[in-house]
Amino acid sequence: MKKNISPIVTKMDVYPVAGYDSALLTLSGCHSPYFTRNIIVLEDETGNKGLGEIHGGEDITKMLESYKPFVVGQEVANYRSVITAIRKGGWDAPDDSGEGLQELNISNLKFVVKAEAAVECAMMDLLGKFLNLPIAALLGDGGIQRTEVEFLGYLFYIADPNKTDLDYIQETDHKDDWDRVRRLETLTPEGIVAQAKAAHQRYGFTNFKLKGGVLKGEEEMRAVEALKEAFPDARINLDPNGAWSLEESIRLCEGKQDILTYIEDPCGPEQGFSSREIMAEFKDATGFKVATNMIATNYRQFHHAAALRSVDIVLADPHFWTLNGSIRMAYLLNDWGLTWGSHSNNHFDITLATFAQVAAAAPGKITPVDTHYIWQDGQELCDNPVQIRDGKIKISDKPGLGIEINMEKLLKANELYNSIPYHDRDDTLAMQYFIKDWKFDSSRPCFVR
Repeated sequence: MKKNISPIVTKMDVYPVAGYDSALLTLSGCHSPYFTRNIIVLEDETGNKGLGEIHGGEDITKMLESYKPFVVGQEVANYRSVITAIRKGGWDAPDDSGEGLQELNISNLKFVVKAEAAVECAMMDLLGKFLNLPIAALLGDGGIQRTEVEFLGYLFYIADPNKTDLDYIQETDHKDDWDRVRRLETLTPEGIVAQAKAAHQRYGFTNFKLKGGVLKGEEEMRAVEALKEAFPDARINLDPNGAWSLEESIRLCEGKQDILTYIEDPCGPEQGFSSREIMAEFKDATGFKVATNMIATNYRQFHHAAALRSVDIVLADPHFWTLNGSIRMAYLLNDWGLTWGSHSNNHFDITLATFAQVAAAAPGKITPVDTHYIWQDGQELCDNPVQIRDGKIKISDKPGLGIEINMEKLLKANELYNSIPYHDRDDTLAMQYFIKDWKFDSSRPCFVR
């Protein structure tokens, strides 16, 4: 009889959850008052719990539910075979056009997200607890590459929530300036700088990223210039999500190398050419380093982007690539003289811990990781969430993810999810309070109508 070498998974639970958000603005519109995620909790025969977090939405919930027969009864050390079985036999959402996020169609997220990453993470969490090792030590060829992971301050323009009748959270007990400014209308360079100063004060960020695709490009450039003036030693980058034309991108970025460290997805497809071709032309014209989480979200896309030399920095979100897939990309990028980073979406503290573990295992000189967590800080689902201090997360020697779920908080987040009228992300609804009959247009910043 075969003897098990690691504990058996005895239970898998899927919890769709919701949290509160600000009226953050992006090319796709305005964030709703609530964001949704899916949390899975695995339990093994020793009583340990393993955690995974992934994007929200009913299709992703359905995917996760379909994975249960492939997970329960398996050894935690057998997680790679489990993921293979899931990919062959798990449920997939229909009608995938293959377009991905090239034009930031948010409804395509469910096709780009690898829901099995939540299972992979939870099983690795259990395996790490069994072996008494952090997840970072189990990833890649070289294990832990760094014991501190640098994060950047992710800044957003914010619409005025008081111009809606939606239930945006408005905290009144402000422990510092960040609690105040993260819920206030912010549409000026001065407001963005105030946001950065508040985030620096709480978290110690020394690098910043501004989400663009909201105002005219000239106005967003004024904001990053103001950021550089306020933080002269900071690495500053801007992400218009492909909203600008090639001509506009070249004009706006010309001579800005002393202000922008790199730019993320400045331009999108046009005149029959893909974003990969257009971004290659942008690079040739400006010499700027370019990052992406839109045009290289799988290996087929990356092959074409690499062949055209379209990008320098691939933001390999573990939720798009899986944990092991993200690290595999990190090793490839390092070997090729390119740079690894990670993009984020609204998330809870389970994802924050996951991002830190994956980044700790990425080889070479990586770019600071971005996170939405600062916008959700205070809504943690775990008793001992990791902390951002001096702009970094320290990787402890705690096993697995290094965190433990608080079931009371998890069930409360699940209750909130079940109480709200929508579960899939739609940034059009809130945006229509600010511009009547607003519709998404991938080539027009959301406030430029």
